[in-house]
Amino acid sequence: MFLKHLHLQGFRNYPDQALDFMAPTTILLGDNAQGKSNLLEAVLLLAHLQSPRAGRDQELIQQGAEWAVLRATLDRQPEPIDLGLTLRQNGRRSMSRNHQPVRRQIDFLGHLNTVFFSCLDLDLVRGGPAGRRDWLDGILRQLEPIYHNLLQDYQQALRQRNALLRAEVVDPEVLQLWNGQLVQTGTRLMRRRWRLLHRLAPLAALWHSRLSQTQETLEITYAPSVPTSSDEPEAIVAAFWAKLEARAEVERHQATTLVGPHRDEVVLALNQTPARQYGSQGQQRTLVLALKLAELHLLEAVLGETPILLLDDVLAELDLKRQHQLLAVIQDRFQTLITTTHLGLFDPQWLCSTQILEVSQGRLRPSVTPVLGLE
Repeated sequence: MFLKHLHLQGFRNYPDQALDFMAPTTILLGDNAQGKSNLLEAVLLLAHLQSPRAGRDQELIQQGAEWAVLRATLDRQPEPIDLGLTLRQNGRRSMSRNHQPVRRQIDFLGHLNTVFFSCLDLDLVRGGPAGRRDWLDGILRQLEPIYHNLLQDYQQALRQRNALLRAEVVDPEVLQLWNGQLVQTGTRLMRRRWRLLHRLAPLAALWHSRLSQTQETLEITYAPSVPTSSDEPEAIVAAFWAKLEARAEVERHQATTLVGPHRDEVVLALNQTPARQYGSQGQQRTLVLALKLAELHLLEAVLGETPILLLDDVLAELDLKRQHQLLAVIQDRFQTLITTTHLGLFDPQWLCSTQILEVSQGRLRPSVTPVLGLE
């Protein structure tokens, strides 16, 4: 997979910008707040229909504009694909594939696959469980676009059930109905998360062993809020109903749902010690890098094509050794878009085969910065 062309109109600080990608690696160079990350955000929107930085489409549309248009051309097998996304101030979206309207999100997803790595991803280790759940869900959306619909169905059942628990009088028959919806959709989510970690954990452990030079052992454990020793649907369903019954009084008292995959945890441990509590900053950075490399290679193995790697100012968060390890893995194998404020972190010889674009106030131009002799 190769992203050949990107065209933004009215998006963030880009009134009208077209961009052709000419090399496996593109570096977006510029000061902070010039629009480098906005370009990566546009690619993520076309890939996932979600932004890592904005909750509403209005935040993505240029001030004073009524709409924003994002278009991309992908070179992939068996034929190239054109994707289009229009955002509007009223919140309505329009999607297209090969210039034909697409009505269902599931038919738009899965054509552009990415792995996104930013300095905020350190929160995968030191942050709360929600960030780790979102990470799993993001991978699953790419592996199985239908997961997007399953997650929406679960969240809808969860909202309805929570609204019922907040009511002054809870109708037991209606509650039982939403219990059934929660169990049905929640079981499907849990099984997919379980299977994903079964494949992802060994890859992450292998990469972590390489990055740490076998000094540490990484273990990733799925800890669902519904305890079960099996990923068989019958076992999960039975455990789910039993946990709902056991927590029924507490849920009514707290007026919220305490059971289900929205309460799951992913436990990361180094040498059998929780990384969140005891891992040093260097250990945490190594762990996150291992997770991202595992994600990159799992997507490639399952989908049969290399995903696009997006690195948002992440090299500054890694020491020199980890920078070299990451760049060595990338080389020319994965198309990579990198944002940075300076080129001093890169090997000059490596930069010779890289497309470098300077970003300033929402405008792009080829870099005139000399590559050789950089300090």
